[in-house]
Amino acid sequence: MPLKQHGRDYDIIVYGASGYTGKYTAQHITTHLPTTLKWAVAGRSRSKLEAVVSRLKELNPDRTLPSIEIISSTTDRTALESLCRRTFILLTTVGPYGSLGEPAFAACAATGTHYFDVTGEVPFVHKMITKYSSAAAQSGAKMFPQIGIESAPSDLLTWSLTQEIKREFGPETKTGQVTLSIHNLRSAPSGGTLATVFTILENFSLKELREAHKPYAFSPVPHPNPDLAEKRTTWTTRLTGLATTPILGLGTSSVAAKTDAAIVERTWGLLSQAKNKGQHDESYGPNFSFKQYMKPRNWLSGIAIHFGLMVLGVIMAMPFLRALAKKFVYQPGEGAEEEVAKRDELEFWGVAKPDFGGEEDTKKRAFGRCWFRGPVYYYTGVLMAEAAATLLEEESVEEQLGGGGIYTPACLGQPFIDRLDKAGFHFETTIMEE
Repeated sequence: MPLKQHGRDYDIIVYGASGYTGKYTAQHITTHLPTTLKWAVAGRSRSKLEAVVSRLKELNPDRTLPSIEIISSTTDRTALESLCRRTFILLTTVGPYGSLGEPAFAACAATGTHYFDVTGEVPFVHKMITKYSSAAAQSGAKMFPQIGIESAPSDLLTWSLTQEIKREFGPETKTGQVTLSIHNLRSAPSGGTLATVFTILENFSLKELREAHKPYAFSPVPHPNPDLAEKRTTWTTRLTGLATTPILGLGTSSVAAKTDAAIVERTWGLLSQAKNKGQHDESYGPNFSFKQYMKPRNWLSGIAIHFGLMVLGVIMAMPFLRALAKKFVYQPGEGAEEEVAKRDELEFWGVAKPDFGGEEDTKKRAFGRCWFRGPVYYYTGVLMAEAAATLLEEESVEEQLGGGGIYTPACLGQPFIDRLDKAGFHFETTIMEE
């Protein structure tokens, strides 16, 4: 499939390519994306980038190697705008995004450069939506924050479940309650992820955190009942974290629940907005709600996870404890060795209830799962690289998205999921009886 013609020097620049996730992203591009791709790696250290390129040559010696672009300062807006004008797509892994991410986001919005990042910082994304939505719409920049493990799997699986409901019950059928479970997770957080956790309260005020985490805070249109998910949560779940969902079984509090919900709820709003503009109707419906849990070994470990997350919140709120904890974890740019990371696993399960507007009911539910086996951070790179390839090669996606704006992983639709499947990140859905 031919790459899109755009008149810029590069199709893709990987910004932060010498970091832990950036290196994985560059590796996947080298081994999987078209050999006709024009691309570059960018960052502050030429020696580190040269080491990355040397490793890429080992992985695929027959491929043309990427160019190297140096950005001396992550906060140099002028230099970043100059870099962005030379590329069709910027993939950035430079974080924590709350302190380092805005200049690249702003540069892309100003120059009409398509943008992907792997942040999990909800207040950062909320701030970017507020400040740069209009600029992106005017310049034509299509911008996709949170395209990595947080929060693409949850967003794509939710979209897939709604599509399964439409296939089973008819295209006009809406979706009610969606519940996801992190069914299996075996991985250790990288230094970059931990740096994000430890600095979130240094980069954002408590007020900004509260505003960003309100239900449907990311949505471009209001939900008629934004507290629906909370209203469906029992007092025992609030107290213990435990919840039992038909088909999914026992669940407990998920560390990524609110992070993923923010993107899923923005997808709800974007698809509702598209329907109102007369575009193809993929909207979820007015009674949609989303919850995410994590599967524990048993009820005791589930309670332990719930209270462990509460303790983590206390540690993050106290500067002394944060500083102490930082000394015992990976530092930015570090992570598990490749041989260790190869044993990583991640699997989501999900179930969705059709919404017939109160006219009828059924025991049938859409069930789905997505999974991969291998380094979690490599698959974060896979998500970002394949999302970029989707924009570069899939004309149908370009037509569906329309103009510039701040989008979500699910807006890339089935072409993105099909690409992920070929890269080892699998999705499947079916109909089951509750």
